[in-house]
Amino acid sequence: MTLPPIRFTADEAWALAAALAAADACAPYAGAARTAYQKIAASMTGPVSVAARELAARIVALPSRTDAAVRAAVEEALTGNKALRLSSVDAEGRESDRVVEPAGLLTADGRWYLIAWCRTRRAGRGFRLDRITAAAPTGERAQPHDLAGLLLGSVAAGAARPVALAALAPPS
Repeated sequence: MTLPPIRFTADEAWALAAALAAADACAPYAGAARTAYQKIAASMTGPVSVAARELAARIVALPSRTDAAVRAAVEEALTGNKALRLSSVDAEGRESDRVVEPAGLLTADGRWYLIAWCRTRRAGRGFRLDRITAAAPTGERAQPHDLAGLLLGSVAAGAARPVALAALAPPS
């Protein structure tokens, strides 16, 4: 897909640089975010380009603890609406294996969570991406699940779509 030329203000270019820098290796779709930023940066010219590049050089992130293969499997299952077989470790170090039906992603306090319908528990569950030790799409279609509905009754019940993404999502 191609877009017509877009002119960014310096503030918009800085915002893009900061937001995409935050999409480190543990963030879902980080690879696509990185290449998108490279394309955007390549299309910028003049003082705005220089300002965005200078800001990007002053942003750092700690290395990710999320396995790239896990992240890729979660992305594939979510975008392809496929069930996902995963192994994870909870906060107490207990391991579990299960098949889930991904409903969406939640970010909170710098961490990413897969929100899914758990076939084992027959309920909505959140799985921290950095605690998933293995994941693979099953190839089986997942049933559609309402993300907001799965969050009801949890500490994330008040989660809202980020303002920056609101214009991209279909009306709820």
